Amino acid sequence: MNGKNHSNVRLSRREILKGSLYTAAGLALAGRCAQTAAVTAPAAPLKAKSKSVIQIWMWGGPSHIDTFDPKPDAGNDYCGPLNKPIKTNVDGIMIGQLLPKLAKQADKYSIIRSMTHGNNGHETASYMVQTGRKAGGRDVFPCVGAVVSLFKGRKAGYKGLIPPYIVLTKPQGRFSEAGFLGSKYKPFATGGDPGKKEFLVEGIAAPGITRARQKARRELLHKLDGLGGEMKDSPQIKALSKSEDEAYDLILGDAGKVFDLSTEKEELREAYGMNTFGQACLMARRLVEKGVPYVTINYTGWDTHKQHFQIMRRKLPNLDAGMSTLLTDLYDRGLLDSTIVWWGGEFGRGPKIQWDPPWNGGRSHYGRVFSTVVAGGGFKGGHVVGSTDAKAETVKDRPVYPWDLIGSMYELLGIDPKAKLPHPQGKIVLATPSEKDGYKIGGRLSEIM
Repeated sequence: MNGKNHSNVRLSRREILKGSLYTAAGLALAGRCAQTAAVTAPAAPLKAKSKSVIQIWMWGGPSHIDTFDPKPDAGNDYCGPLNKPIKTNVDGIMIGQLLPKLAKQADKYSIIRSMTHGNNGHETASYMVQTGRKAGGRDVFPCVGAVVSLFKGRKAGYKGLIPPYIVLTKPQGRFSEAGFLGSKYKPFATGGDPGKKEFLVEGIAAPGITRARQKARRELLHKLDGLGGEMKDSPQIKALSKSEDEAYDLILGDAGKVFDLSTEKEELREAYGMNTFGQACLMARRLVEKGVPYVTINYTGWDTHKQHFQIMRRKLPNLDAGMSTLLTDLYDRGLLDSTIVWWGGEFGRGPKIQWDPPWNGGRSHYGRVFSTVVAGGGFKGGHVVGSTDAKAETVKDRPVYPWDLIGSMYELLGIDPKAKLPHPQGKIVLATPSEKDGYKIGGRLSEIM
């Protein structure tokens, strides 16, 4: 073998090592865990009441009048067949008739019926609700999960191998979650389906690949590694080796076992619901139990322009089972006091039903007023904040804007809403906007904090 050929052989080994390390999804996951950035801490840190957030994101916009703001006297053109709201275990609070299990848990959550921003576009409304900022302008702001990851992640002492910001299961996709904070604060989207027999988390499990085969692959990688042996004392090689160890701990060690739902009791899994959403709720509980600061359940399918009521009869029972069991499970394990549960979407849906073709009983986008539910982590249960008019079309009293809610959650998490965010151009940007920035402010949710 001449020198040229030998050089090519060594190059291929190097590429094998590099490719194995950089393209393995598990390593990408572990690598993200190790990334940190400078955090500008508030001058006087707030006392945190909450450690984690579970966000139930109703992708597409859930109907407020059919869920947490029923109006049975509004008539058929508004209620349709869902005109029999039910009492809850809190006197005076009624919710939609397809949520009987949540009705028994109303003492654990509070309903904000006066959310508003006035935007009817999916992308722009999602951006506003998730970042607490108006759409448009030169800056792309980070969402709540990215900000929590910044302040409650590695720099705040988070040590888990699992990234501090997880999305179950699909990326939300309608806005840039990390904004100007950069890609290291994007969430890790698990992929897979926790409702299947085996939850195949991207980078941790793969179909047809056993643990023994994963171990054999790693051993083969080391046999082919000529570069690492020669440069084992190099800081770069040491960093790669550490990342490899972390990746394989997620794949083969104890860290990745958090994603194995088969260890849970069958009756509990069934209570959550043996479907994607129900098992995602169970998975979220397991993640916050391990200390993960922020988990989003991306629950799709709520953009109900057509056949709205048929879809509600399918989806609301799943929501009811999964969310109610999550609240009970968190409470029973002593986790609800330290975990915020945030339910809602980018807007509500038009209170007046569109009966005519092609909608055939659908509801349109509606950003003028919508409902949000919060529980745990310092939020009181058994309350209603704000109200709407007789047909759920406008805010009657106590308007609450997305940035009011987000600022309230930050305070409960011990994050100063006026804390500076690290901007790549050195701009002074605070975690939440103020009236000076041209925003209407409804105020913190002090009545339920």
